[in-house]
Amino acid sequence: MAALQAGSQIGSYVILAPLGAGGMGEVYRSRDTKLKREVAIKVLPAEFSRDPERLRRFRREAELLATLNHPHVAQIYGIEEIPSTGSAHGDEAFCLVLELVEGETLSDRLAHGAMPVDESLEVARQIAEALEAAHGRGIVHRDLKPANIKITPDGHVKVLDFGLAKPIGDDVSDVGMSQSPTLASATIPGVILGTAAYMSPEQAKARAADARSDIWAFGCVLYEMLAGRPAFAGDTIVEILGAILKSEPDWHALPWETPPAVLSLLKRCLQKDRNRRMRDVADARFQIEEATTSEPASRAPSTVPPRRSRERLAWIAVTLALASVAALSIGYLRSAPTVAPEMRLEIVTPPGADVSGFAMSPDGRALVFQATVDGKNQLWLRPLDSETARPLAGTEGGTYPFWSPDNQSVGFFAGGQLRRIDVATGFVQNLAEAPLNTRGGSWNAAGTILFTRSSTEPLFRVPASGGKAVAATEVTAPHLGHRYPQFLPDGQHFLFFAFGPPDSQGIYAGSLDSMKATRLLDAESAP
Repeated sequence: MAALQAGSQIGSYVILAPLGAGGMGEVYRSRDTKLKREVAIKVLPAEFSRDPERLRRFRREAELLATLNHPHVAQIYGIEEIPSTGSAHGDEAFCLVLELVEGETLSDRLAHGAMPVDESLEVARQIAEALEAAHGRGIVHRDLKPANIKITPDGHVKVLDFGLAKPIGDDVSDVGMSQSPTLASATIPGVILGTAAYMSPEQAKARAADARSDIWAFGCVLYEMLAGRPAFAGDTIVEILGAILKSEPDWHALPWETPPAVLSLLKRCLQKDRNRRMRDVADARFQIEEATTSEPASRAPSTVPPRRSRERLAWIAVTLALASVAALSIGYLRSAPTVAPEMRLEIVTPPGADVSGFAMSPDGRALVFQATVDGKNQLWLRPLDSETARPLAGTEGGTYPFWSPDNQSVGFFAGGQLRRIDVATGFVQNLAEAPLNTRGGSWNAAGTILFTRSSTEPLFRVPASGGKAVAATEVTAPHLGHRYPQFLPDGQHFLFFAFGPPDSQGIYAGSLDSMKATRLLDAESAP
């Protein structure tokens, strides 16, 4: 069908100007002469009108949209038939009369880069409400993407174009992407590529979509708002679909102030196996609301005001002093470090805390420490750009914390196990047995953890993902055990404390490629 001209009329609607084109046809700004309001007219392409299956889908869209009455879903006002006289080829055509939503699309907004965290979460909350309403009526969107989301000038979100919607449980398979109205519109620049980036793995495999497919797309949209780039990208459809099926988003691209609960939400939304994916978008809305109504951990109100008298506080004074020291007399360390000014930092801990072990993150931006509060021992996290610390759930009984090189995880010992916790998501994993009197660990960039399984054994090594622990050193008489490993910057060599008689104990240097160790100096404590 030829493009509609300004001034042409369909029933009681007068065409004013074109608004754009999408996978389900062209859209025009129009005037409803009866109700004296402006509307959007979406015209189905003539070639689709000639296809009974596609025409059935189009009519179904009208029926489905008519059942939705929600402030965050663009409304449908009716369906009209365009007489054949209005067609250049004498074909009948059909159109939907839709609510006209002013403002820019989320795609337009993202063209300027990432959105602030607060704004992203508010937009995501409104999108989740729209999907929740649709899913509650048994409707799946199947084509959720930034181009189908409008933001009005007053910040109100409207989800558009349920043109690929189908009832939940519909036995019409998605097999054969040529039957997808959006993907079939190869002549519309950017339509295929724009849709592919938000397709779930099951849709990429041409399998049936359900509500969890919308949740995947929701996760992609939220990620892009926060990171300023798509979760899965590529120059071609093949590259994009390959990334969706095989790759993980770059979680480090998310801003530092992203609440841990939101990162956890994203990872649950973007599970490739939909059986492991979040099942109900209402849960996503709950998590977002919790994240926005309570201050992020880095800005949370202090458990105790930091200026309260010290008689009521237990505190750590951590002195970060870099002084001129002599270089270690070993072949791989030759130059003396540069003298740096002394710096002092006081960490105020919760009242009554019995503080012991602590560890600074490699980037110097956070401290994790072990504290007992009200008889409960666990690890606490204190970002150094904040005045407060928060407990890390799942670290109860934790001792001897140490950081991963990427600052994302913390290793610790609890319950006879070496464990790790993802600081952002709170996910805890057992890595290896560490049954008795453990004495510290260290983590290198290659993904190897060096740790003490007990105070009377050699050091052991294990992959940071977990697995079988193998000895990394050999305890020989008169030593009684090796403790407190510390990787050197090359990630291959390490220092440790060998416990034993005074004339033999001290700081030793070892290497991952040898069981032998070299005594560096006499000492009574860890390096």
